[in-house]
Amino acid sequence: MRKLTEVENAKALMIEAMGWSVVKWLSEKKRVRKTADLANAALDRLDEETKARWNDELKAAYSELGGNSGGGVQRHHKQASQDIDPEVMLLAKKLKESDDEAYRVRMDAEDTFDEAERILSTRLAREGCQKAIDSWDLHEQAIRKSEAVIGATKA
Repeated sequence: MRKLTEVENAKALMIEAMGWSVVKWLSEKKRVRKTADLANAALDRLDEETKARWNDELKAAYSELGGNSGGGVQRHHKQASQDIDPEVMLLAKKLKESDDEAYRVRMDAEDTFDEAERILSTRLAREGCQKAIDSWDLHEQAIRKSEAVIGATKA
């Protein structure tokens, strides 16, 4: 997986922000939010592009589990779940679990930032920074897993 500039910039900013005072947080919170949003958007785009390269059977399996495998899966194939190879379904389940974990950590980071802002807590803001970095790491790992299965499953 290629390094995304938006994510690297956001990680660097979060590391820097862990040392900020309340006043600095108040003056920089918009920049932090914008930088985090850019990182999340870049990862989301790469994730969608990667999943769009999956074969139809894996897309169908992932979709069956409630996931979005990029490119409007439902329009591209109408494969019934009973026709999906059990190994492909198991692979899709593992990929979905990885994606779901990254999403949970991302939402936890956002909730932590919201609470930090509400009560003006630098401790929570620092915690939110670490959670954001963790969420990007997990999202990158999930994307690498998605990339690894391209061509690995039968066409």
